[in-house]
Amino acid sequence: MTVVDEQVRYPLGKGTIMKRIDATTLSDWIESIEQLPYEVKRLTVNLNDEQLSSTYRSDGWTIRQLVHHLADSHSQAYNRIRTALTEYIPSIQIYDEQGWSELADYDLPIASSLMIIEGIHNRWVYLLKNLTAQQLKRTYEHAVDGELTVEQAIGLYAWHGEHHIAHIRLALTK
Repeated sequence: MTVVDEQVRYPLGKGTIMKRIDATTLSDWIESIEQLPYEVKRLTVNLNDEQLSSTYRSDGWTIRQLVHHLADSHSQAYNRIRTALTEYIPSIQIYDEQGWSELADYDLPIASSLMIIEGIHNRWVYLLKNLTAQQLKRTYEHAVDGELTVEQAIGLYAWHGEHHIAHIRLALTK
């Protein structure tokens, strides 16, 4: 993969798992998660079918797929965090993101996924803003990323949302 390909695939750089997380960083991440539904809606709500079929790179997902993926992924994230808060170091189920993106429901208009994103983020942010210091240190086991604390997961999903917003913006410039 060339440097240019890497920059398009990861316009914000690759997500990293931070070891030390201060209160300001955590607050910024939660704010990012809180703002995601509004930004995705702002960028996509008035797009026509042709625009929703635009991609940010030749083998990348369409804007439509990105919106549906955000609904799927962030629903998973919310439930992963809730599971970590209620079970002792649970093993988290992973899913085939590419496979899901090829299912028939990814052909639907994005309105249903925009509603899912808004609803999930509303509940998720409320939960995140009310976590104790002890709850932020709870962990789950992820098959790829290993053991993650809740606060590390918050950082990864803040990055994830911003990452795909950057993809939508790139697709809109093509």
